[in-house]
Amino acid sequence: MPFGRDGHSAHGLRHPEPVYAPTLACTAKGRDIVTAFHAAERLRAELARLQVPGVVNHGYGYAVVSVSASLTVWTDGRRYWWRAAWNPVRGRYVYAWHTADEPDRAARRVAARYARMRRRHQ
Repeated sequence: MPFGRDGHSAHGLRHPEPVYAPTLACTAKGRDIVTAFHAAERLRAELARLQVPGVVNHGYGYAVVSVSASLTVWTDGRRYWWRAAWNPVRGRYVYAWHTADEPDRAARRVAARYARMRRRHQ
């Protein structure tokens, strides 16, 4: 672990604080439009409740929750999507998706995928 519990490294450097974007982009016809960052943060929080690690990065209208080197969940604020399988016939990945309105259910699906991947690589 490069940084200790107090947030300082062995060299005395302080770990940078995360920069948070606004939670809501705008309102359209009385309905809040969730930004990609906010949707990713909601998913990351739900994954954390399930003891699944996740790091959020965002930009250009999209955000990603990096769960592991081979499991990244993308979002545009309306839906989440991630690689579910490899299709050897078509020579490309098959993606699973879930609506961003249900981050708890999406997190359970991502957590199940993460558990399958970990079992396969042990």
